[in-house]
Amino acid sequence: MPNSNSKRIDIALQGGGSHGAFAWGVLDYLLEDGRLQFASITAASAGAMNATVMTYGLGTGGPAQGRACLENFWRDVSQSQFSFDALKPSILDDMFPHIQEAKEWMSYLMMGSFTHAVSPYQFNPMNINPLKDILLKNVDFDILHECNTSKLYISATNVRTCKAKVFSREEVTADVVMASACLPNLYQAVEVNGEFYWDGGFTGNPPLWPLFYDRESRDVLVIMLNPLERQEIPKTAAEIHNRMNEISFNSSLLKEMRAVSFVQKLIHKDMLKEEFRDHYVDMLFHNIRADQYLQDLSVATKYSTDWKFLTTLRDRGRNSAKDWLNKSYDKIGIESTVSLRDEFFEASPGGD
Repeated sequence: MPNSNSKRIDIALQGGGSHGAFAWGVLDYLLEDGRLQFASITAASAGAMNATVMTYGLGTGGPAQGRACLENFWRDVSQSQFSFDALKPSILDDMFPHIQEAKEWMSYLMMGSFTHAVSPYQFNPMNINPLKDILLKNVDFDILHECNTSKLYISATNVRTCKAKVFSREEVTADVVMASACLPNLYQAVEVNGEFYWDGGFTGNPPLWPLFYDRESRDVLVIMLNPLERQEIPKTAAEIHNRMNEISFNSSLLKEMRAVSFVQKLIHKDMLKEEFRDHYVDMLFHNIRADQYLQDLSVATKYSTDWKFLTTLRDRGRNSAKDWLNKSYDKIGIESTVSLRDEFFEASPGGD
């Protein structure tokens, strides 16, 4: 339950398929703990699913309802036709763990080969997507537009122009959320107001710039699902493809972080002219990275919707949130708990 001493922060949620259940766990713990309130939520792809469902729950019944809505959404995902039966664990998997890993990779490779040869306009001409039905079951979008507990920003990528489009809470519909999560090899481009969109992760994963104009909170907690670092060089075709995706879906965030770091440098070194100082804000950054919590999982598991698997990710997310909050709560509102330069950039000759 929220308390009188709670602090307001902004939340930024990355996409990552079924690994979004890890972010579900982070949000579930923060809502249960009650020491933080969410001023604004910005998100892409699977993060957009979590953000939309949670914002609706917060607006209609507070933190307890936010938690319930998230759980109901993920449970419906696990029970839907969206599930890939080939990835569901069997009784043999507990006896021989490598069987499940082999099944995951085989399913991933088969699906990859299929979707690179046949487009979603061919294998799904009716454009059927059970995930949209799940969203409509769990969120009344007319009511969402009136939920003013938290601001909401959802990103999608304009297929025609390559530009990022950010939708505010009043503009968010089921189609907007589906556009944000539209992987072009799996789904047809989603039309919104006459334009067509693909996954928001291509251009804003998640988009941070809306928060720079919304100054209710200086603190931003970024929940990252796509690993920044991997110690081993990928060598198999599947590993290379996986790492290419991770780099691609992290690139937009890294670019934004570099811009933020540059602004911080201007502020901290008093390099701004007096007339421009009020136009910039010294943001405080925090992050929860899923690297260490998901390093044992293959990219194939991003398509797994087995309930046991999803709740395992949720519990890992809860543990990460507990560790972060216990270490960082006293610094929120005072200082960043992550160095953007150390966390996101290689050392450069110019020192910036």
